[in-house]
Amino acid sequence: MNLEANQNEDAMKLKISKLNSLRKVQHLGGGIKSIEKLHSQGKLTARERIDLLLDKNTDSIEIGEFTGYEMYKEHGGCTAGGVVVVMGYVSGKMVIVVANDATVKAGAWFPITGKKNLRAQEIAMENKIPIIYLVDSAGVYLPMQDEIFPDKEHFGRIFRNNAKMSAMGITQIAAIMGSCVAGGAYLPIMSDESLIVNKTGNIFLAGSFLVKAAIGEDIDNETLGGATTHCEISGVTDYKMENDEACLMQIRRIMDKIGGIKNAGFNRIEPQLPKVDPENIYHHISEDNSKQYDTRELIASFVDQSEFEEYKALYGQSIVCGYARVNGWSVGIVANQRKVVKSKKGEMQFGGVIYSDSADKAARFVMNCNQKKIPLVFLQDVTGFMVGSRSEHGGIIKDGAKLVNAMSNSIVPKFTIVVGNSYGAGNYAMCGKAYDPRFMIAWPSAKIAVMGGAQAANTILQIQVSALQKKGETITDERKKEILDEITKKYEETTTPYYAASRLWVDAIIDPIDTRKWISMGIEAANHNPITEDYKLGVIQS
Repeated sequence: MNLEANQNEDAMKLKISKLNSLRKVQHLGGGIKSIEKLHSQGKLTARERIDLLLDKNTDSIEIGEFTGYEMYKEHGGCTAGGVVVVMGYVSGKMVIVVANDATVKAGAWFPITGKKNLRAQEIAMENKIPIIYLVDSAGVYLPMQDEIFPDKEHFGRIFRNNAKMSAMGITQIAAIMGSCVAGGAYLPIMSDESLIVNKTGNIFLAGSFLVKAAIGEDIDNETLGGATTHCEISGVTDYKMENDEACLMQIRRIMDKIGGIKNAGFNRIEPQLPKVDPENIYHHISEDNSKQYDTRELIASFVDQSEFEEYKALYGQSIVCGYARVNGWSVGIVANQRKVVKSKKGEMQFGGVIYSDSADKAARFVMNCNQKKIPLVFLQDVTGFMVGSRSEHGGIIKDGAKLVNAMSNSIVPKFTIVVGNSYGAGNYAMCGKAYDPRFMIAWPSAKIAVMGGAQAANTILQIQVSALQKKGETITDERKKEILDEITKKYEETTTPYYAASRLWVDAIIDPIDTRKWISMGIEAANHNPITEDYKLGVIQS
């Protein structure tokens, strides 16, 4: 291993160490005291419930682990968005599990909680996989109700999706394992089957205090909406369970009886490990994401047998395209090349920049993968499209639009991994969040922004200095440096993968070695939903 690779590995492992440390804090939810309080009530935590529910010794992935990270500080925070979302296996069936975390503000819904729940439902709907809700929530967080209640993508969308999923034939199972109040009461009852835990689970449109205030009736919550009431009197719930463990085992029994599915028919053979040591994946990304590396070496670290069949290898070299297998699944890979390359015409192409010929090549490759029903994997390390008169006269906008059109209209599932930079229109062309990747994940080295920090900070500096000078202020070099440092610090904070993950711009921050698992499980999920439409493109400038 050369010195630079060694330095890159050390830097990446430090980032992974930070990731793992922060992950442990996220997993504590509302903290140890809140967990102890929950246990004293005879209840398990959201994560304990999920661990008991999922099949042992099988893979799982967590969606939105850093949701809400460092958000809502004035409200005491909202760790993981107050809800845990995991994709895994129950009785051999792939499922999405959504578990309210009652240690975080009693499982109340913040705005980001709603976004995360909708993301979980979106995954179930896109892939037609069952969804299991483990409900334990105090309902909408009232101090922020205006940001979670009334709009299209707010709280009410959850129940609309319940109805839509039911019509689509997607299995929904809900377990009431704590509070389930007000509008939230509709979620379990709009599911196919509902379970309720005796003495700890309750469900009603209004709790006892509100009932007293509204109509003057004196009644306790258990009589109003406990397990006995809803399993023996109202018939609202289907199964009365004595404790959390029994409830989770009943869900496993229900899942065990579900019939088989049609699949999309994505090609898979016996998985094989990479020939290259998987830890070589750590060798390529520099501390500041600025140095060159050959993207093919990165790809070799996670594809089966380290085999990559490159498409148009000598043309449009700032994007690398080709076919490979990931854990046995056939994939088409579109990756930014970070190494400076020379074209046949003798022109240099900068690493991480999209040129006209590379956009043209990538568009053609995306079309081929759609024709062949091959899922697409995008590896982002992109600083944007090439600028300047030569590029503009050569039609860079036209070729970029061709790629965006081909990618946007894809009918095969797409998966996006941000390995380094993800800037500006490059983020869009390489299947950013706005373009519906089934999963978008980030390595700890990821940076997502409209442009790089230095360029952005200097642009903002010019604007601010100009404004101050118009007010008659004299700006010294020292004052300019102070302003620039302040702008740079603030801007860089908003480009980190944690900032992106907290807002669900990415589904997860992962150890790069887990890239194989995420792609494989993502394609397996997508394979549950057959492709029923033809690949069509709109108007494209030739």
